[in-house]
Amino acid sequence: MRLQNYAMGEWVAGTGKSAELFNAVTGEVIGEASSGGLDFAAMAAYSRAVGGPALRKMTFHERALMLKALAKYLMDRKEEFYSLSAATGATRTDSWIDIEGGIGTLFAFSSRGRRDLPNETFYVDGATEVLSKGGTFVARHICVPLEGVAVHINAFNFPCWGMLEKLAPALLAGVPAIVKPATVTSYLTEAMVRAMIDSQLLPKGALQLICGSAGDLLSHLGLQDTVAFTGSAATGRMLKESPAILENAVRFNMEADSLNCSILGPDAVPGTDEFDLFVKEVVREMTVKAGQKCTAIRRTIVPAGTEEAVIKAIAKRLEGITIGDPAVEGVRMGPLASRAQVRDVGENAARIRGAASLVFGGGDYNVVGADREKGAFFAPMLLSCDDPFSHSEPHDIEAFGPVNTVMPYSTIDDAIELAKLGRGSLCGSLFTADPKVARSIVLGVAPYHGRIMVLDRTSAKESTGHGSPLPNLVHGGPGRAGGGEELGGIRGVLHYMQRTALQGSPTVLTGIVREYMQGAAQKTGGPHPFRKYFDELEIGDTLITGTREITLADVERFAELTGDKFYAHMDDEAARAGIFERRVAHGYFIVSAAAGLFVDPAFGPVLANYGMEGLRFTKPVYPGDTIHVRLTCKQKTSKETPEGGIPQGVVAWDVEVKNQNDEPVAVYTILTLVRRTGA
Repeated sequence: MRLQNYAMGEWVAGTGKSAELFNAVTGEVIGEASSGGLDFAAMAAYSRAVGGPALRKMTFHERALMLKALAKYLMDRKEEFYSLSAATGATRTDSWIDIEGGIGTLFAFSSRGRRDLPNETFYVDGATEVLSKGGTFVARHICVPLEGVAVHINAFNFPCWGMLEKLAPALLAGVPAIVKPATVTSYLTEAMVRAMIDSQLLPKGALQLICGSAGDLLSHLGLQDTVAFTGSAATGRMLKESPAILENAVRFNMEADSLNCSILGPDAVPGTDEFDLFVKEVVREMTVKAGQKCTAIRRTIVPAGTEEAVIKAIAKRLEGITIGDPAVEGVRMGPLASRAQVRDVGENAARIRGAASLVFGGGDYNVVGADREKGAFFAPMLLSCDDPFSHSEPHDIEAFGPVNTVMPYSTIDDAIELAKLGRGSLCGSLFTADPKVARSIVLGVAPYHGRIMVLDRTSAKESTGHGSPLPNLVHGGPGRAGGGEELGGIRGVLHYMQRTALQGSPTVLTGIVREYMQGAAQKTGGPHPFRKYFDELEIGDTLITGTREITLADVERFAELTGDKFYAHMDDEAARAGIFERRVAHGYFIVSAAAGLFVDPAFGPVLANYGMEGLRFTKPVYPGDTIHVRLTCKQKTSKETPEGGIPQGVVAWDVEVKNQNDEPVAVYTILTLVRRTGA
């Protein structure tokens, strides 16, 4: 079977020399892959000319719904991927992380896109920046999709999740992608991409696939293109230094394998829950995916004097790990991805052993249901380095498999320094129940880590674990880890967008970003804004209310009604002893009184108050003061209509409450659900 590439809307088998693909369990040839004959320049141009414009026509919400539909489509076919994943050496649990974890990333970005991004084709980033004394010259920042192609180069260990973690934020941003999986496990990626294309949910040109070498693809990239790479630090540096990447300042996000560590706190002595959790997590990270995770624990840092207990506990758990064919009942750890990987891990483990003692593994072991010599099997290996400050090997050499080194520390400062010797990590973990220890170590190692998990007995049950990147958290790290970030919720989406500062008058910028800002033109008169349907409302529609005098009786009745008898509202002398001239009205009463001034009470298009944001009380209101309100339509966001529900949208209203001197006393934004026309 020769895998096919998906290029310019067609499935195409590569020509010429091909790479053989092997079943990691049996060693049998299961196919071949080649990208020979592909026109990489034309593929990049096709993404820019066809995929990009189609995606950019869609709003964030439309793209988010596309991701949701795609995730459902793939989830319905997950068993097809599971059966193929077994050939990579993955157990059912390993495959779950890769397959359903990847699909879950699509779901997560779909939800995040509809919740945190506007139903618009661009994103307004941050508040208005006032650039002039009179407020007639202001600025906003917007983020727009790049008009290029995202090239995604993925590692062999997660052929599904590795693709989807990059693809989800890129498509949500409105940028098409060319996916280049690692050849050795590309047959699983090809199967999932084939399903995605068959779904017909993606616009033409939104996704292309290369099975085999990427050839000269990077040399055809320009200033609007991006590259996201996952793999070894050496390969990443080589790609990052490509002439076209440097010349065109192409955005290059690198997520490289790193020497991640886990630290056992000085309080987590044998017999504590934290000690047991630590041992369990170290073993899990050594054996899940056979240790082939960029986030796996490579260095186990423990208090001096606990080494023997830690090694004994880890070894006991490792002895219970059954290695073999993942299809066989009871097998908990499969092979590595390839025989080449076995050689690589063995060679690097041998180099580390030059500075460490072998305390578990390294000898004969049993393989269940498979031939150890034909498959890509490698048993867990635990090493111990008694003087980790004198030996660089455990901090410099990574055996990308089930290999781990235990090393002691004397003080918390020593633990921090040992963690730093990894020269930048994707993630680290700390097991302690002492908040003071946690604070010291976290603040000490944070500059060297992209993510830190602190675990104790209270969070263990719901923890996602040391090595689990999550869609809403950044995935990346400094130094050896590549210096990049993936995932991270909206941060991951903005990586594929250009942030641009806009300067101009409030009225002009309001017209551009479709969000009212202070000083922009207002539209008064006509029907009350609450009498207008969502579709009829325009940004800038404004109501100036009548006035209301705030009386002492109002303040006292509100205090009795709510029970809020704070001294500043009830006692003139006490109020003057603080920051007020005399008794002051409750801020929340002012907000309530303001609502009484601007709300239209009759049944109409407004369905409900959805919330309030950014409330600030800017000036005290005293009994005898008079207030009035300016209510302005600030922003509109159409909502997805649930089955059988009322079509509606969210309207954000800019509210400014002023006193008799026309001075603002309260400013905030209220959100209302408003019926759409014809509902």
